[in-house]
Amino acid sequence: MSQDSTVATDLPPANEPRAGNRREQVGWYFYDWANSAFSTTVATVFLGPYVSNLATQAAGLDGLARFFGIPMAPDSFLPYCIAFSVVLQVLFLPILGAIADYANLRKRLMQIFAISGSIATMAMFLVTAATWWLGGVLFIIANLSFGAAIVFYNAFLPDIADPDDRDRVSSVGWAVGYLGGGLLLLVNLILFQLQDAIGIDSGLAVRINLFSGGLWWFGWSFVTWRLLRARRTARTLPAGETYLSIGIKQLWETYNEAKQYPHTLRFLIAYLLYNDGIQTVISVAAIFAAAPLARGGLEIEQSVLIQVILLMQFVAFGGALLFGRIAARIGAKRALIIGLLVWTVVVIYAYVGLRGESRFLEFWILGSSIALVMGGTQAVSRSLFAQMIPAGKEAEFFSIYEVSERGTSWLGPLAFGVVNQLTGSLRPAIVSIILFFIVGLALLPRVDVRRAIVESGNEPPAVL
Repeated sequence: MSQDSTVATDLPPANEPRAGNRREQVGWYFYDWANSAFSTTVATVFLGPYVSNLATQAAGLDGLARFFGIPMAPDSFLPYCIAFSVVLQVLFLPILGAIADYANLRKRLMQIFAISGSIATMAMFLVTAATWWLGGVLFIIANLSFGAAIVFYNAFLPDIADPDDRDRVSSVGWAVGYLGGGLLLLVNLILFQLQDAIGIDSGLAVRINLFSGGLWWFGWSFVTWRLLRARRTARTLPAGETYLSIGIKQLWETYNEAKQYPHTLRFLIAYLLYNDGIQTVISVAAIFAAAPLARGGLEIEQSVLIQVILLMQFVAFGGALLFGRIAARIGAKRALIIGLLVWTVVVIYAYVGLRGESRFLEFWILGSSIALVMGGTQAVSRSLFAQMIPAGKEAEFFSIYEVSERGTSWLGPLAFGVVNQLTGSLRPAIVSIILFFIVGLALLPRVDVRRAIVESGNEPPAVL
């Protein structure tokens, strides 16, 4: 860690590692392996139901739980905390990205937020009936830290991979993340199923699983800190300035310069739309599958949903690697278009199918199809965006990439919810998501990838 704290001139050190360093790439992959446990074990499977159940137990006679005197529905407490953490990300991540780029502190800031997020996750072991509200507070800290660390993590991609190799490296990173998150989730599900045999109650089993998510994130991150090297030594602050004031000025300058990169912005807009569709499908799939209304009165059991979620982690591992190979052969933009077409077909089939006794088999097939393109489209989107941003401002642009995604992530769920409320059926609601893929597909061919890369001052890869 000592490299990050060195104060020197703005000139890069003579021994700065070159892009394409295999050792650094392995270190980079391990951070995805580490932090994916938070997404799977904590955010997706265990924390939400556990905190909602505790909040229900803590509710008064009116059925409302009270957080520092504020009444709220028990099932709404954690969603409120999620929304608040997203607002904090939108406010702070761009400034943090600007500070990281100006001061050359990407690795140090990545370490700080990864450690703070993992410690907050481990502290979820303390969430009990008496401290049910602590689950939401700790999630806000962990989720904010998770998003901040991801910004700095993504910003390392142009440093560790040559232009021709970025699709592969990004795809391997996503794949390793799905594998790591899936393996820990498998262990946690086994523990949860064996709770009676080993003499613990379900609450303690969940708390152990939440703690394991933070411990996994914390422990494996040290492989990254060991192998991933900081670029450029830290800058000294000008007289009378603070990192906060410098960060705000740097960010303002970047926003003013953004018009110089019109095709990068066009890609970002397309990404925000089709990624919102992706995130909506992921977030509402369990609701759609579990609702008897969507299944003609034939409900899919919770155990089947958990099994499909687990399967998706391992299928997504192969899917991310597959899309890296496809992008290397035909170019990242074409690979993305193929992926979005598959997403569109999947959503259409979710509307017309899943009605009869074969719905269980169909749901497994749909889950596998989603997993196949889920990691691949996101990995290739990341590597393509990394080609289109100016050198020295990677963290700033990836902070915009991250918060823009968070800032629009409410559109798809809102459309889904409104259509469901107006029609009284989840089937038309799922169709409403298709619009996000169609608009994204319409905008993506209008992005001149080569021009965007050249305008950013970067070298285009051999295959576009």
